[in-house]
Amino acid sequence: MNAVDKPLALITGATSGIGLELAKLAAADGYALLLAADRPFERALAELSGAAVETITVDLSTAEGVAALVAQIGKREVDVLCANAGQGLSQGFLDQDFADVRKLIGINVVGTLDLVQQIGRSMRARGRGRILLTGSLAGLLPGAYQAAYNASKAFVDNFSFALRNELKDTGVTVTCLMPNVTETDFWERAGALESKAGSGKKDRPEAPAKAGWAAMKAGEGAVSPGYFDTLQRAILRVLPRDALAKVNAKEMRLDGA
Repeated sequence: MNAVDKPLALITGATSGIGLELAKLAAADGYALLLAADRPFERALAELSGAAVETITVDLSTAEGVAALVAQIGKREVDVLCANAGQGLSQGFLDQDFADVRKLIGINVVGTLDLVQQIGRSMRARGRGRILLTGSLAGLLPGAYQAAYNASKAFVDNFSFALRNELKDTGVTVTCLMPNVTETDFWERAGALESKAGSGKKDRPEAPAKAGWAAMKAGEGAVSPGYFDTLQRAILRVLPRDALAKVNAKEMRLDGA
């Protein structure tokens, strides 16, 4: 089957980590891939050798970046949208450069919603499509020393369920992937390698990617990678906010802070 005859999966943040693993799963299921990220694609292209892959290097924190990606899609139908691009930021909120905070919100929230709205409208008009949003269990934690990031993921988690409700009976499904601490380049880019969480044991990205892809295909509302993550998700919803903030501070405060 030629690439033009295959269904199209658009995956953002796909140069490594969960995004790259989602791309592998999509390729294995017969999708042509359109991968978007703000970093080089050499590793992704090597690991996706033999798949029908198209890439675009773009900053999805900006309206111009989203517009460039939409222009790249053109008149093609996107069958699957995996909105996985995201950015972290360490240190206490008052010690962060606000330009970095603004960019984090731009890519995690504004750019994600912009892309989902444009692709989602086309899906709704056709009466079919699947959307997978990468949220996080961090969205259930008051993110001391990672405040803007956790708040952005709380937004994505909440938004996913709201959009899912709005699109019921349209043929378009929305699934929220809520992984735990995962081994990706997130920690290096966030400057959080020296934190307890950043230097500790993490899940491999294959597990959350497989869980998210399977849940999306089944049309489920939300998924965490395994039993213990699902249990943790339930516990986090009932514990006092002050206690959770204290836990996050211990995990994310940089050594010597």
